[in-house]
Amino acid sequence: MDFVSIVRVALRALTRNKMRSILTMLGIIIGVGAVIAMVGVGQGANEQMQQQIAAMGSNLLIVQAGSRQAGVVRVGYGATKDLLPGDEAAMLAEIPLIKESAAGTNSHQQVISDNNNWGTSINGTEPDYFDIRSWTFDLGGPFTTQDVTLANNVAVLGTTVYLNLFPDGSDPVGKTIRIKNLPFTVVGTLQSKGQTGFGQDQDDTVYIPYTTLQKKISGQSWLQNISVSATSKETTDTVSQQIVNLLHTRHRIRAGQGDDFEVHNLSDVADVANAAGSIMTTLLASIASVSLLVGGIGIMNIMLVSVTERTREIGIRMAVGATEADVQKQFLIEALVLSLLGGIIGIVFGLVTSWLISAIAKWAVDVSILSIVVAALFSAAIGIFFGYYPAKKAAHLDPIEALRFE
Repeated sequence: MDFVSIVRVALRALTRNKMRSILTMLGIIIGVGAVIAMVGVGQGANEQMQQQIAAMGSNLLIVQAGSRQAGVVRVGYGATKDLLPGDEAAMLAEIPLIKESAAGTNSHQQVISDNNNWGTSINGTEPDYFDIRSWTFDLGGPFTTQDVTLANNVAVLGTTVYLNLFPDGSDPVGKTIRIKNLPFTVVGTLQSKGQTGFGQDQDDTVYIPYTTLQKKISGQSWLQNISVSATSKETTDTVSQQIVNLLHTRHRIRAGQGDDFEVHNLSDVADVANAAGSIMTTLLASIASVSLLVGGIGIMNIMLVSVTERTREIGIRMAVGATEADVQKQFLIEALVLSLLGGIIGIVFGLVTSWLISAIAKWAVDVSILSIVVAALFSAAIGIFFGYYPAKKAAHLDPIEALRFE
């Protein structure tokens, strides 16, 4: 009997008990759908996390002022006054693997525009900061290096600040706002970046030259941080170590002494997040795969029942010339058809479920072709694996005993 005829006979046998066949396929349908949806959720969450980390900057390292101790009181990170603009200049001059850098300091102030005001974070920085972070502008553009040199009163607004100071949606570029009673000219507004993974609003900030913040608002001469962009992701570890060595020399930190700074490598954060995301995706897929195994056991159970019900039919087939291989192939293909049909419907079910999760729960879902192919192949393997024993049992029936079976 050729393959097409065997498949035709298998379909005819399965349609005799439609409800039983549908219920048998249900385990495979749910299993395949669950695997696709859960892998999609895991990959979507991992991708979203990587995007949030990437949005923080390109090959970014953050050099932060360290902690200090006053008597028995230990003050947290950002409290030392040893990180200076000269340190940034030395990094650019002595570490060729640094592409860009931007000094940083901050304060919290009330910002006023006409009759509107808003309390927000004031970040003092340099023009390269926006390139390092790969941030784009909605209106206008960044302030210039000359603005930093001259400590000019210019400002870039985050979206949240812009909407609260200019609720009518008017173009703020060229208009004047006040920070600590000082007039500042708005030169640009940033595109919305949303919240960080920690729930912090990235748009609730005003950016001004760090020199302006130091000389006219905070009165401090030191820096709280320096953002550094390495030439590539592969060089971030090298740049990090070179920064540590340079600052040890400049700050006269001897062996055994505690550092008065911290260097944070965001590439390490991305690698850790990626590893955690992969573990979560694997865990979700493993949990969902249990239902596939349950579906496979259901196929074995139904095929064993089918062998018992069709014992006389098997005897007649053998009596008219069917070999053991023909009988085994017949039942094996029936199990395979059950699992493949269940797998195809399960793929559709998984895609619809993924879409519903994304639409209703607003979760990031990334369904890959690979997960669909793996789920389909796994469902076929389940049919062959769990169909083999019933098929083998049918093939080894004694034809004489089978013909006598009632």
